[in-house]
Amino acid sequence: MPDYPDQPSHSKRLPAAIWALGFVSLLMDISSEMIHSLLPVFMVTVLGTSIWAVGLIEGVAEATALIVKVFSGALSDYWGKRKPLAVLGYGLGAASKPLFALATTTGMVVAARMIDRVGKGIRGAPRDALVADLAPPGMRGAAFGLRQSLDTVGAFIGPLLAVGLMLLWANDFRAIFWVAMVPGFMAVALLLFGVQEPAPALQLARSNPVSRANLRRLQAPYWRIVALGAVFTLARFSEAFLVLRALQGGLPAAYTPLVLVGMNVVYALGAYPLGRLSDRISHRALLAAGLVVLIAADAVLAASSHWTWVWVGIALWGLHMAMTQGLLATMVAKVAPADLRGTAFGFFNLMSGLALLLASTVAGVLWDQLGAPATFMAGGMFGVVALGLLWHWRTSPE
Repeated sequence: MPDYPDQPSHSKRLPAAIWALGFVSLLMDISSEMIHSLLPVFMVTVLGTSIWAVGLIEGVAEATALIVKVFSGALSDYWGKRKPLAVLGYGLGAASKPLFALATTTGMVVAARMIDRVGKGIRGAPRDALVADLAPPGMRGAAFGLRQSLDTVGAFIGPLLAVGLMLLWANDFRAIFWVAMVPGFMAVALLLFGVQEPAPALQLARSNPVSRANLRRLQAPYWRIVALGAVFTLARFSEAFLVLRALQGGLPAAYTPLVLVGMNVVYALGAYPLGRLSDRISHRALLAAGLVVLIAADAVLAASSHWTWVWVGIALWGLHMAMTQGLLATMVAKVAPADLRGTAFGFFNLMSGLALLLASTVAGVLWDQLGAPATFMAGGMFGVVALGLLWHWRTSPE
């Protein structure tokens, strides 16, 4: 498993297309988080959905997005083009937004959520591969960190807008869901006209990216990262449970989007500088530190639903995301052959998707049967397992 970063690039500036991709993510996250920050509360209080069902829906939806990435990533490698699939994925995400406003049953929410997440799955691996294609090799950590940071700025602007509109419009969920369409379609337009895909560095004969011969080119260090990422995902179930923990602690429904605002402020502030740091220090050490922070977040959230504990846990959750999410993408990009990056990101996200489905379902069952502390304690235990794997593989070759 790769431990140390690539050699630094002579260039000190990231390409403009990476900035554009970051702002595409920012706009789509504003759109998505205006809805998703309110969706658990909308489902429980308006549609009468159970907590267990919320966990299952979140797990299935997110797992669907990550599983679809396998096929879109492999297709982008075979086709030799990333941008058209990214446009399709962002387009589906934007088109799903009106369905949330029209939903009158849990089933309609599930349908809208699935369309949205299929779109996310289609765009995810090609977009990540496009970032790796565009970034100078010694600045991949910075490139992924910048995209994550801008993405996360959108992830706290969206909930802030949701809070303001909830207060202004007397908790009118549906009106806010309609407004969320606007930044979604702006993101699609920016991607269409603001990002130019680079020509492939090598003109290779097209072959099936998931053939046995090509999969053998994804060697042991890559598969160790895949396994570690899956266990890591078991430790960090859907952020919907952070929202529900704050609601349990007495936070009014109109203010529950502030949970994601708080988490994402920390995430956005940390992602880019920590991405740049990952270009200079041991990847393994930074990942281990991020796991320790996640375990601490779970412990704090298990301890109490009092607002002081909840907000400390939320801040720690955001910090661990800043430390690890761009880093894992950087590690995948480092070990994957350039012509298989889409496939590599796809399989990485497939395993993470299956783990997320399991994690969110188990979290919902534990919450219903044993209470919220059991949910967060289980997350902490999986974090300890991930730390153990990282220690076990500490002497693995680069």
